[in-house]
Amino acid sequence: MKDPIFTGSAVAIVTPFTREGAVDLPALGRLLEEQLQGGTDAIVVCGTTGEASTMTPREREQAIAYCVEQVRGRVPVIAGSGANDTKTALALSRNAQRAGADGVLLVTPYYNKANQEGLRRHFLTIADGVDLPCILYNVPTRTGVSIAPETYATLAAHPNINGVKEASGDLGVVQRTRNLCDEDFFIWSGNDDQVVPLCALGGVGVISVAANLVPGQMHRMVRLCLENDFAAAGKLQLWLKDLYDALFCEVNPIPVKTALQLLGKDTGVLRLPLCPPSDAHRRQIRQTLVRYGLLAEA
Repeated sequence: MKDPIFTGSAVAIVTPFTREGAVDLPALGRLLEEQLQGGTDAIVVCGTTGEASTMTPREREQAIAYCVEQVRGRVPVIAGSGANDTKTALALSRNAQRAGADGVLLVTPYYNKANQEGLRRHFLTIADGVDLPCILYNVPTRTGVSIAPETYATLAAHPNINGVKEASGDLGVVQRTRNLCDEDFFIWSGNDDQVVPLCALGGVGVISVAANLVPGQMHRMVRLCLENDFAAAGKLQLWLKDLYDALFCEVNPIPVKTALQLLGKDTGVLRLPLCPPSDAHRRQIRQTLVRYGLLAEA
């Protein structure tokens, strides 16, 4: 029987870059400490929100190792190590293991549009090649491919496959997955605005963008769910909805990095092809931060 690598709210942490474009490790360290003080249950580094697709393998390994060193075992550190090439994803996963990560997050291989058998072979190859818990990551809006519940059922038997970050937005997929898989195939929400319904269907938490700003509230929401207080959790989910919407007014992580900068956090530049938001969206983000009491009115 497997245990979940974490329950609760994991922050999909942004990667600060210097004005010259290098990874800003001291700034990352400051963000990590704020997260730990805020109640975050796990750190996901080098994920989509961390702009990992623009980072070199060496930069990824340095960022992961730095997170491991800074966190010092206080919460699990999970490293994004997915790629659209199985050989590359395996190498990145082994790098993450060498850097001391507690687990890896494996996005479906994008652009190739593998069929279900190809997905199965891809994930099994990586899971066979590391000695770490592996969280699958299903986000078809970004990758063009989705993992079927029946594929989850075959993958769930692997001792290193811990579960899935489910970001398809399809609660029917979650229900079918929960019915087909044993209880030790764990499901985390990949969408901040679906935490409560997903937990009601047997999920154990969220890998969150919004936790970059409100780690305590995201932690509390999942705790309430796990304590079966879905009424209180639902109220918190509804209250945070406008914040979630603002953080996805443009493609992630443009809005959340902009929000952190408005709050005085030195997250630096976005790496191309990402760029700053439009003036209208910047205003929306600022107004939302003010509404939630995160930023004083100008």
